[in-house]
Formats: sequence, C-alpha cells, structure tokens
Amino acid sequence: MDRRKAANPGIPYGSFIYVWIVTLCTALPISSLFPFLYFMIRDLNVAKRTEDIGFYAGFVGASFMFGRCLTSTAWGIAADRIGRKPVVVFGIFSVVVFNTLFGLSVSYWMAIATRFLLGALNGLLGPIKAYAIEVCRPEHEALALSLVSTAWGIGLIIGPALGGYLAMPAENFPVVFSPDSLFGRFPYFLPCLCTSIFAAAVLISCIWMPETLHKHKVRENENQSIEALEALLIDPKEKVEESGSLDTKKSLFKNWPLMSSIIVYCVFSFHDMAYTEVFSLWAESDKKYGGLSLSSEDVGQVLAVTGASLLVYQLFVYPRINKVLGPIKSSRIAAILCIPILFAYPYMTYLSEPGLSIILNIASVIKNNLSVTIITGTFILQNNAVPQNQRGAANGLSMTAMSFFKAVAPAGAGIVFSWAQKRQHGFLFPGDQMVFFLLNVIELLGLILTFKPFLAVPEQYGRN
Repeated sequence: MDRRKAANPGIPYGSFIYVWIVTLCTALPISSLFPFLYFMIRDLNVAKRTEDIGFYAGFVGASFMFGRCLTSTAWGIAADRIGRKPVVVFGIFSVVVFNTLFGLSVSYWMAIATRFLLGALNGLLGPIKAYAIEVCRPEHEALALSLVSTAWGIGLIIGPALGGYLAMPAENFPVVFSPDSLFGRFPYFLPCLCTSIFAAAVLISCIWMPETLHKHKVRENENQSIEALEALLIDPKEKVEESGSLDTKKSLFKNWPLMSSIIVYCVFSFHDMAYTEVFSLWAESDKKYGGLSLSSEDVGQVLAVTGASLLVYQLFVYPRINKVLGPIKSSRIAAILCIPILFAYPYMTYLSEPGLSIILNIASVIKNNLSVTIITGTFILQNNAVPQNQRGAANGLSMTAMSFFKAVAPAGAGIVFSWAQKRQHGFLFPGDQMVFFLLNVIELLGLILTFKPFLAVPEQYGRN
C-alpha cells in the first residue's frame, strides 16, 4: 500500500468511492426511522397518551447506539488484527439483515431488539475511518476524512428523507400500494427495504475492495530484531513504540491528544443525535404543543434539501476552509454559529407558508453543515494522534464512547421533549424553547472544550 501511494501521488478516487459508500451504508439506517418513529410508536399502541409518544420513541432511537457502544472497541481491535475488510463486510451484512427485520416489527420490543442487534453487529465506522487515512497520502487526509463525515452526514439526512417519503406508502400512494399488500400491512417496511437493498449492493461491491492492513508472516525473533534495529537507527533515544510485536506501544488511554479529541467528539455527537431526534419530533408535533404540524413527507423534503447541500459543502467548500483555518479553528467558529440558529427554531411556529418552508430549509442546511464541520475536525485530530497499528483500536474506542453518548441522547431528548410539551405555559423557556435551550447548553460546553488546557492536539496542529 505504501508503494502504491508513492507511485500514485494523486487522489485515489477508486478507494475513496469505497470509503463513501461504506460510510453511507452504515449511516442510512441510524436515523431513517426518525420521521416515522412518532407514527410507528403510535401504531404499536405502547403510549397511553399522545404526550408520551416522545418518551417511548427515545428508547427505540437509543437502542442502536447502546448496542454499538458495547461492541465498537472490540470491532476496532478486530480490524487491527484481521484487517479492515472482514469487519466492514460483516457489518454491511448485519445492516442487510437487521434493518430489514426492523421494518417488519410488530411490537415495541421487537423494534428495540432489532435496532440493538443492528448497532451491536455494525462495526463499520471505526475501521472505515482508519481505512480512509491509509489509502491516501498525507496531503489528502483532510479530503479522506471529509468524505467520511460527508457520507455520514448525508446518510443521516438522506436516511430520514427516505423514511419521510416512503413510510406509510398505502396511505400516501394508494394507487401503487394496496392496503392489503405487504407494504400496507407493514407501513414502515418500504424505507427499511430500500436501505437494505442499497447495503446488499455495497456488500457485493466489497468483493473488490482492497485491504490496507497486511500482517506479513516472518519469524518472531527476526521480526523483533529488525524492528529494534530500525528504531535504533531512526532515534536511539526512543523505545520501539510502533512495533506491533513488542509490548512497548503507548496506551491509548495515556494518549491525551487522542482522549481529549474523543471527549470533544462525544459531546458534539451527543448534541447532534439529540438534535436529529428533536427536529423530527418537533416538526411533526401539533402547533398547540409548540411544533410545526408538518407531515413525515414535509420533514423528508427538508432533510433531502439539507443532504444535497452537505454533498456540495463537503466536497468543494470544507477542504478549502480546513486548509485556511485548520480543523480546530473551523470547529470553534462552527460551534459559535450554531447557537443563534438553535435559539431561532422555536420562533418558527409563528411563521406561515411559504415563509416557514424557506426559513426552515435555510436553518436546517446551515445547522447541519456546521455540525459536519465540527465532526470532521475531530476526525482529523483523532486519526493523527495515533500510529497506523493503533488506528483501528483508537477509532473503535472513539466509536464506543460516542455510541454511549448517542445512546443516551435520543432517550434523553425524548424524555425532555415529552416533558416540555406538558409545560407550554411555563415561566422559564416555555414548551419547546426549553428543548432548544438545552441543546445550546451542550453546544456551548463542546465549544469550551475545544480550547486549551483541555484539548491537546497533535504537533502539526499545535499552532491552532
């Protein structure tokens, strides 16, 4: 792989396509349920009151991330030992199976169980971030990780757009889908099936995906002596820290540039996941509860426009911003700009069409592009804080921590949203104003953590 990169100094478009589609494959199922989750919980008859739907919806959204929290580090370690490709292939296969089963859920607990297994067996994101760094030269790393966060962000937008457009097809498209058909009996199966078909196509294409981690079989004693000699020639004062066969590798937990960037990543990920759940619930809830009374199709349309903007922004705008400002300053500026946008959301209830649609689309586009800017910056810091032989484990550790925060976020957001709808006449931040105020508190906390002395950064970004 090193010889290949040396011989081809240009951008490896073929490998980047794999990075793109695999990341998209893992992102699509995560949030595709949010536009129809409100109606799904209603139809499963688990909530006794309308105000309680958000409470139960939060736990379904959290189950995926809770499952991924338990297994992400193990998948990262596996990717370092057996290679990136086997872990990626198995993760895509789990998407095909359990995302399909989720669309066929007939009970609340079946929905939670299939989402949990989908998260637990989906170890894609950590290895694919390591893979993105390894298939390109250093000067293209920002673009590589930008592709990961772009595909991730677009997946988190297109997924809900599919869910919004394709849920309940027998009601929305009665000419095409009969109420007695499979899609009539399982009104939330079609968006899940479309995602699973895409995942199956990606799974087949991965047959030709090149591996980047190679464990060459040599005699152990010979391997150690050669690596020790190389280290001595490079710097006789240093221990052989990058040798995979020696027990002198620096502990990930003692690597503060890595751990501090992971913590910042977790805080912003918590915010983004809570925002994703709140946005759909708020937009679809009735105006008497502080919402916008939009349909799932309306929400899907807003998210589709946002997804298209993310593609343009990350491919053509973000690399230039990163080149000028660097990952840290760009993340700080993005976090600062998010705060006034979130404060404006509750006041959109006073708008009417077509002004409401225009303002909502603009706000959604700006907010999600700023969020992806922050996440991409933390990706760059994490992957430059460790050597290659620890990159899979480091990304797995990052996914474990992030998944825990993202598991708590939907449940917490659902509970807070349900509570806020019951206090429409509260004295301090009545109704949904309280929800967006709390989202801003989390955003402000993340912003504070991007400054020294908390955030330690790799040497090449020390000037930020």
